[in-house]
Amino acid sequence: MYSYIKGKIVDVESNYVVIDNNDIGYLVYTANPYSFALNSEVIIYLYQNVREDELTLYGFKSKEEKNMFLKLIEVKGLGCKMALPMLANGAVDGIIQAIENENINYLKKFPKIGDKVARQIILDLKGKLVSSEENSSESHNEELMEALKSLGYKPVDIKKVLTNVSQNDTIENQIKEALRLLMK
Repeated sequence: MYSYIKGKIVDVESNYVVIDNNDIGYLVYTANPYSFALNSEVIIYLYQNVREDELTLYGFKSKEEKNMFLKLIEVKGLGCKMALPMLANGAVDGIIQAIENENINYLKKFPKIGDKVARQIILDLKGKLVSSEENSSESHNEELMEALKSLGYKPVDIKKVLTNVSQNDTIENQIKEALRLLMK
């Protein structure tokens, strides 16, 4: 199993790129091949699909895209060839938001995604996809909440001040800020 490949883009076609790595050209199917510049050095995150009659590499510009692809291909009735165009036409956060909001029409705009598959995507993935920003801020809030609880503050009081605490600061500074607000 490959994780990524680093090399030079030597060919760009409508649904794949060829990346040269140590004088070997790897054909990698990507969501947006034309977003790669010819003769540029790149890192492409890979997924290797092995079937009895085919060995295919799928490539992604970011780990976030790759992880979304891996979640999508777990959905019953949705294979690699249907999941890849979803990433070409929609941002990862947009797909996550559509799934969480049960927006079937958004999902149906992708090629080969009908009503049945869109409903299956929502059924299989709703609640399981949280963007990395939301995930880290939730765990940061939980850590802050636990620290303040251990100091004897009630969860009701803590929740009132959490919205006024800077999310982009260190946990130590957040605790200081929260304590200052709780003492008012």
